[in-house]
Amino acid sequence: MSTTGAPEEAYTATPFLPDGREPSLTALRRAAAGCRGCPLHRDATGTVFGKGRAHARVMLVGEQPGDQEDRQGEPFVGPAGKLLDRALADAGLDPADAYVTNAVKHFKFTRTGPRKRRIHRTPSLREMSACAPWLAAELAVVAPELIVVLGATAGKALLGSSFRVGEVRGTVLEREIHGRPERLLPTVHPSSVLRSDDRAQAYQGLVADLEVAARTLSS
Repeated sequence: MSTTGAPEEAYTATPFLPDGREPSLTALRRAAAGCRGCPLHRDATGTVFGKGRAHARVMLVGEQPGDQEDRQGEPFVGPAGKLLDRALADAGLDPADAYVTNAVKHFKFTRTGPRKRRIHRTPSLREMSACAPWLAAELAVVAPELIVVLGATAGKALLGSSFRVGEVRGTVLEREIHGRPERLLPTVHPSSVLRSDDRAQAYQGLVADLEVAARTLSS
């Protein structure tokens, strides 16, 4: 593993990636635990790396860890993650067969209220760019047949700052991502379903998008 590090102001995780052309997910996870590629690591409990099958056919990419994910050290273990598992199953996709990760590996938050609750803050493009080498490495190892893009931040991290989830959700896109031809299906982040005024309708919309993913994988 590289030990040279880099100043946080450089905003890049590259020096923290393990040496070797084809590192395993285990090696990547171990290396990511020591990432200091941007200032987000200072306040977070630790790095939250991806989890799931090493060669899953579908990779789901969210924004960043939430409060529960930061505390437990795993992605999608909070309320949004539980909703996502249910939506995947309802769409005909086995959550156990997927690989789940986030565009940003540290929890970005602010504290508010008398109990100083940790409230999510959206990562900046600079922070997403800093973390991009980890996502690129995960994609190279897993080599999924389809990437499900969960929400606007993940979409911007993968497809650029002009991405708008409402314009392309439920549509299979073909793009070059980190030097690899990929198929992507954007949809909303499950946390947006939890915030929706009409949760039932929002949930059905998420399931409908995931059903497109299921059909794409079966075709």
